[in-house]
Amino acid sequence: MEADRILSEAGWLSHMIPEFRATVLRHAILMRFVDELVFRYGDPIGGIYGLVAGTGAMNLAPLDETPRLIHLSGPGIWTGEECFISRQHRRGELRALGELWLMHLPLDAMDRIASLNPEAIRAFANISISSMETLVRVIYDLQKPQADRRIAAVLQRTTSVGQRHIPLSQADIGIMANASRQQVNAVLQRFVAAGWIEHQYRAITVKDAGALYNFAAGDGSD
Repeated sequence: MEADRILSEAGWLSHMIPEFRATVLRHAILMRFVDELVFRYGDPIGGIYGLVAGTGAMNLAPLDETPRLIHLSGPGIWTGEECFISRQHRRGELRALGELWLMHLPLDAMDRIASLNPEAIRAFANISISSMETLVRVIYDLQKPQADRRIAAVLQRTTSVGQRHIPLSQADIGIMANASRQQVNAVLQRFVAAGWIEHQYRAITVKDAGALYNFAAGDGSD
């Protein structure tokens, strides 16, 4: 099955031992979403989702705040593990941008797997380590004082999960980079002129992720 192969070769599950990987995939359910929420902040507890194909928007916020777009996730990324760990409601949102295929491992299946193999608890918790690493990168990039470098970092981060065609509007990029609409528009024009990206309506195609990375890591000004 193609979905099994994708999740076995990329992301969290690819780092697990073969027996555990096979058990997860055997109990997981392939699901399709199109421009809709997979789960929202405050939803009842549930299982985890592994992205197979397409792009998912991760929206997060502190308690009692409105979730905002933080990061895009692509094939191999898993999310939703906080319910298994905390037994509390959903703490974020996952939205399909266009067509999104996911493998869903229900919470009761996670519990059965963990009851038979206590090491599975550690394995599921490792998803949170990957999520934390992503959030550290997001925070680090947001501390860059120059808006153009924050925008470059946003675009480059999306390619780290295999996304070269990015379904984001200028407003979306502004939220993720903490930049104004005017700043985003001007910077995107510069990146197009440099040959680093192509810009279409509500979508960007990254042509030179390395150039974006090097620029985001630099010390220049806007």
